[in-house]
Amino acid sequence: MIVMKPTIRADIAIVGAGPTGLTLANLLGGMGVSTILIERNLATVQEPRAVSIDDESMRTMQAIGLADAVEAIVARGYGSRYLSPRQKLFLTVEPTSRDYGFDKRNAFQQPDLEALLRGGLNRYAHVTQMFGWEMQSFSQDDDGVLVEIADADGAMTSVAARYMVACDGGRSPTRTSLGIELAGSTFAERWLIVDLVRTENRFRHTEVYCDPVRPCISLPGPHNIRRYEFMLHVDEDEKTATDEDFVRNLLAQVGPDRDCVFRRVRVYTFHARLATRWREKNVFLAGDAAHLSPPFAGQGMNSGLRDAHNLGWKLAEAIRGNVPGNVLDSYETERMPHASEMIALALRMGRIMMPHNAIKAFLTRTAFRILGAYPPVRDYFAQMRYKPKPRFRAGLMWVDERPEKSTIVGRLVPQPLVEDTHLRRLLLDQVLSDQPVVLVFDEFPDRVVSTHSVRLLQEAGAEVIGLTPEWINPVDGSFSVYRDVSRLFSAPQMKSYLGYALLLRRDRYIAAAEPVSSVDSLCEKVAALRARPASARSTAPLIVAV
Repeated sequence: MIVMKPTIRADIAIVGAGPTGLTLANLLGGMGVSTILIERNLATVQEPRAVSIDDESMRTMQAIGLADAVEAIVARGYGSRYLSPRQKLFLTVEPTSRDYGFDKRNAFQQPDLEALLRGGLNRYAHVTQMFGWEMQSFSQDDDGVLVEIADADGAMTSVAARYMVACDGGRSPTRTSLGIELAGSTFAERWLIVDLVRTENRFRHTEVYCDPVRPCISLPGPHNIRRYEFMLHVDEDEKTATDEDFVRNLLAQVGPDRDCVFRRVRVYTFHARLATRWREKNVFLAGDAAHLSPPFAGQGMNSGLRDAHNLGWKLAEAIRGNVPGNVLDSYETERMPHASEMIALALRMGRIMMPHNAIKAFLTRTAFRILGAYPPVRDYFAQMRYKPKPRFRAGLMWVDERPEKSTIVGRLVPQPLVEDTHLRRLLLDQVLSDQPVVLVFDEFPDRVVSTHSVRLLQEAGAEVIGLTPEWINPVDGSFSVYRDVSRLFSAPQMKSYLGYALLLRRDRYIAAAEPVSSVDSLCEKVAALRARPASARSTAPLIVAV
């Protein structure tokens, strides 16, 4: 007998409680949005999957108030060493800069991260966790989405929400139901993944064995765990590849872990694919449901967390009141190109890791050795500057007159360590509230913005904060002023905006930049990023950059 339970109502329904869904639920919970998280499994994952979280994602963890807890479970700031078939070093990648306030690469165990994210939801009474419930179907109209769900005992209920976000994985039933295609390719190569309970290899960085005979990646983790990834040959089927003796012989070729205890041994075929649409009316795709990336750049999960941070505040504004239609459309406009760039990066890195023959492998190593003799090029690779910076070329922003290479509009604002007038030091985001922020970057912010202008900006819905360059001590005026201790705003691109007011969105992307003399012109732009009551009409058209 099927038991029907009453319909459950919420602002947002999230289907899938992986890292993307859990992060989005934490974001919405912190923004006061009633949310239902639906997950077919009874618990978060218990096996290792994703293993690397980057500085941008750590900033998202900071936004949900869990950065300190996450840093406590990761191995922070690791790099990569690229090795020849004879295991000779030819390229080192060990980034030390902290542009966004955190180490660029951090190793973790996905079960630990997901458990932490799920625990974070306990802070919010308005977030309902429905583990052990699977989506059966959904329908939508102009007013919202109705999701039919069932548990393992056959009990059924429905969830009525204004919007639904599908974080339901690479095989996304939601995407299939909507008829949205995945464009791209599936790798012909298969890879054997070996996760160890404990490693004997004490080297703290990734080792990449660029051997055309058998490419291999050795990835470090916290608490002396390690993962190995071996490319399989065409004639090696899954049964052969997962045979214990076969696996141990592979391990013996790349280090001291031949006799270690296995935690997981699996064969994977990787994908490089992108959904052709990320929204269908009131339903959005996020994470692996929207994009699948090869693992070579460690960006699969991180791209999903970027999706969550981008979409979360826009949904919160849409729930709060009227927003222009292109506010929600901007999610796909902004995120799809960057996700595509990350997939392209992974493919390029894969070509280095998987040379097709000895000649190509030799030429690649030789090129890196020659380039490594030139310090700017060496630093380009060592500091991971080849990784595309988070930036938008179109979306919720107002372009200035500067060329694309020099403008900061559409970019994620750096996060320096800042110092207040009482000599206390904090990361920039820690002094910003969860609303649009007008950041006045000037030697004398307290002097260049009048009390009247501050009041106008606050009435429009922004917080006003001052930031001085490293060489000027801050003085509070009608708003708080901080000094850039880390000197991130002293880099040429940022320094060229000294004397400007920067409009930061809730996800800390720079939406606009105006000289301090015209700071009042930001009022309309601030209002365009905020929801208005149903009775209000916007007098400030939202500009979508093209």
